[in-house]
Amino acid sequence: MQTSGIPVDRSRPSDRTATPSQPAGNRVAPAPRTRVLVVEDEQDIAGLIKHTLERGGDTEVEIVESGDAAVKSVGERTPDLVILDLNLPVLSGIEVCRILRARPNTGSIPIIMLTARTSESDRVTGLDVGADDYITKPFSLRELAARVRAVLRRNRTESQAPPPAAIYRGTHLLADFDAVSVSVDGTPVRLTRREFELLRYLVQNKNRVLSRDRLLERVWGYDHFIETRSVDVHVGRLRAKLGSASHQIETVVGLGYRFVE
Repeated sequence: MQTSGIPVDRSRPSDRTATPSQPAGNRVAPAPRTRVLVVEDEQDIAGLIKHTLERGGDTEVEIVESGDAAVKSVGERTPDLVILDLNLPVLSGIEVCRILRARPNTGSIPIIMLTARTSESDRVTGLDVGADDYITKPFSLRELAARVRAVLRRNRTESQAPPPAAIYRGTHLLADFDAVSVSVDGTPVRLTRREFELLRYLVQNKNRVLSRDRLLERVWGYDHFIETRSVDVHVGRLRAKLGSASHQIETVVGLGYRFVE
């Protein structure tokens, strides 16, 4: 008998049988399976995603078909990741993403948007409301599985990292990142989630030049899947809102951006 073309060694059965079985009390509990919520109203697509992700045996997939059902499911049992269609009954994927990001207990759940909307403006909107990744239909199941692994890996790494400084105080700028509060010369400034995350990452790496690709990877969760000019657009918007503190975000020609004291 062979397994995957490699002969099974049956020459020393005594070695195998001589090892006593591990006492039940000392057995290591199996690692918990990763739970993924798929929000997709096309049953064929949802079924293929479920089959692909569950094939390795370490992932459990739940499927719901509407936006309101997604919000309810997440509230009842928090998943490790959400794969979210945008064109959904009752609540759109954008609305679902906004709701989840606004709640403290669900705000950090990784979200991958999976949609037929392919324009750059749609991708930017999806990322701006809080998606960690954005995949357009038709899509490769292998690529989707790889993106899921990448987002989960990045989320675990960030959760294990030491917490960065929560407050930045400058001459004009005051940013309390825990309280999600930014003010310039004492006046509150309203930032989108993406602008806020961009400012936080720049401040955390102050006096260091950060390339556009690096910002896409760390702030958007992307590397080459979205145009780097989106970074320039967001930096421009952020500078406009920061007013007298805008000069602290410097453009380093040919390299990227740097936040300076």
